[in-house]
Amino acid sequence: MSDVLTSRQAAELCGVSFRTVIRWIERGLLQAYRLPGRGDYRVPRQELELFMRENAIPLPGESLLPARRVLIVEDDANMARAIERVLQQAGYETAHAPDGFAAGAMLHSYRPALMTLDLRMPGLDGLGVLNYLQGSPMPFPLKILVVSADSEARMAQALTLGADAVVRKPFDNKEFLAAVAQLLGAPGGARKRAGVSAESA
Repeated sequence: MSDVLTSRQAAELCGVSFRTVIRWIERGLLQAYRLPGRGDYRVPRQELELFMRENAIPLPGESLLPARRVLIVEDDANMARAIERVLQQAGYETAHAPDGFAAGAMLHSYRPALMTLDLRMPGLDGLGVLNYLQGSPMPFPLKILVVSADSEARMAQALTLGADAVVRKPFDNKEFLAAVAQLLGAPGGARKRAGVSAESA
């Protein structure tokens, strides 16, 4: 599906009339823009998905965002490439932040649906990122999957600070993808706590 939808396409996805979508746009409830000269509205698909989640409008499976965005926060380049490869082969769109500071900047511009987060990083570590997010929550739905070889105590602390699930390194690819799918398939308002461990990468 295109990154930009017509107002009629947006109406079909939401299960409402074309005029209802126009009213949402004119009231500033749904972000859109007009084409020069014609006046027709265009709705960025990410804005539509955000609007639908915020207003409890069911998303039509994966049809709206065929490749969910995942931000990989990992200082080990080899591990980051391994995570990226597994996710991309499963149809996810990815970006990489090498540390916590870069992650904080990229969250606003990239707007991922999920962030994988290492705990052991120089500078601002994973727990620091979670602390930051507690004080400055994102204006869009974000799931956090900790992927780390850190101690059980720090893994538990990450869950306390807002992580949605943890996967222990080294991980099994199928179990890792199952954890990702479970988080992205959960309703936006429900934060599920889960732990996943595996034996092999």
